[in-house]
Amino acid sequence: MTPTNQRRPQRAQKMRGAPLRLLAGALTLALAWPAAPLQAQTLPGEAGPANALPHLGDGTEMSPAAERRLGDSIARSLYRDTDYVDDPVTMEYVQSIWQPLLAASRARGEMPPEIADVFAWELLLGRDRSVNAFALPGGYFGVHLGLVGVVSNRDELASVLGHELSHVTQRHIARNMAHQSAQAPWMMGAMILGVLAASKSNSNGQAANALITGGQAAAVQSQLNFSRDMEREADRIGFGVMTQAGFAPQGFVGMFEKLQQANRLNDSGGFPYLRTHPLTTERISDMQNRIGALGAAATPVPAAGQKPDVEPQLVAARARVLANGGVDALRLWQADVQPDVLSAKPAAQQAGALYGASLAALKLRDYATAQALCTQLQQLLARIGADGRLARLLEAELALGQGDAVRAEALLASSAAKPIARLGRAELALLSQAQIQSGREQSQTQAAERLREWLAAHPRDVLAWRLLASVYELQGRNVAAVRAQAQADGLEQDWPAALARLRAAQDLVRAGQWGAMGPDHLEAAIVDTRAREVTQLLREQALQR
Repeated sequence: MTPTNQRRPQRAQKMRGAPLRLLAGALTLALAWPAAPLQAQTLPGEAGPANALPHLGDGTEMSPAAERRLGDSIARSLYRDTDYVDDPVTMEYVQSIWQPLLAASRARGEMPPEIADVFAWELLLGRDRSVNAFALPGGYFGVHLGLVGVVSNRDELASVLGHELSHVTQRHIARNMAHQSAQAPWMMGAMILGVLAASKSNSNGQAANALITGGQAAAVQSQLNFSRDMEREADRIGFGVMTQAGFAPQGFVGMFEKLQQANRLNDSGGFPYLRTHPLTTERISDMQNRIGALGAAATPVPAAGQKPDVEPQLVAARARVLANGGVDALRLWQADVQPDVLSAKPAAQQAGALYGASLAALKLRDYATAQALCTQLQQLLARIGADGRLARLLEAELALGQGDAVRAEALLASSAAKPIARLGRAELALLSQAQIQSGREQSQTQAAERLREWLAAHPRDVLAWRLLASVYELQGRNVAAVRAQAQADGLEQDWPAALARLRAAQDLVRAGQWGAMGPDHLEAAIVDTRAREVTQLLREQALQR
């Protein structure tokens, strides 16, 4: 039997060990709380060393260059995602709204010089049916096709894009990360208090758990409040940006009402203090007050003789088709164009239904139905005096789907005569595809010249680079074709693939396999230069890892 005076030290040692174990757990949780130092990427030719992001535990803000590198690394994953979409028609429409917002933000001074030339300011479309858009570090923005498919007009989409743009111009991402890391001392303090409480009580750690949980709740509540303040700031600044860009501020109210409908189960009004966004009803009320303060200036006056704008309905229908390409979903579009259903809709909605049903039939390879609906759409647009450009592009798309490149090129003949400054990206893509598929040398030469001129003005257009690579391949310009593909890979942040292509191009040069066009030493020099840049970039990334 163990004497009493020998058992007491063991019990005392066990009690002293409990706070130590709690303290170890507290330290583990506290160390996990701050944002870990993130590895950043850089672009070839970017000024400054490519270092890892500074540790944010000291509360300092992330530099714009570091935030851009972080955004590049995130965008790399999005480009590789199977749901990433680069649809020229949809993207051209979204860009027609996005570019005026960027210009207005610069004019208002919301885009300071330290980020204006550093951030990407690029949009990425995602094949997602949810009504959503989001901002990423470094000026990248994600837009779901579900959002494009639900908006009724340009103003509603402008309100969302203006809001997300303001998140980036106000550096909310860097500020939020710094704020999160600032919570670490609060968490550590609460956990240490919990350890001390456990060492002085007989509650078997209940007091410690209460204090630790309370500290966590306080930190989380502070973070939620911080996020709501950012949302309110993005609403306020986004409102000013979109109105200066010429969009009607009523788009904010209309969009909030749509969001409320889409999220009615999660936006019931309960527990607003646990939300990262202000209540939608609060945001609607705030926007209505701002619109009232603008007075008559809140409603832009349409120009005299302006044609009915049905493009939002057509693009929204296209987005819904692209977002849900299942056979059953595509077949459902035919129900919307039954005579009794179609006649009950306003003209703009009729146009959207006909466009969507025609595109859905094209996806199903039901070319006869698609052509009949496209013709019906063109007749409707002519009757109401609306622009028929998107219907003509749809007809050209239908011709390409049937392998009739000659007819597609003829449908786009008027586009071919336009100067690059007036040529739309959708027209460029369809016309280039038609001329590539035509098999005629003259058409391919024209396509190459047009694409080079386009890329001189839009050097970051990935689709244009890939189309140019296809033309070069048909022309027998082997090295140039591989280099153009490498350029596209680099723009999508896939640097290993870009380097592999550049090395393949160097192998072609060394083997003298220039192709039918013969040697092109300028192209070979460009390949060597790009290969050195990408190699250096990958070395820097390896050091960061």
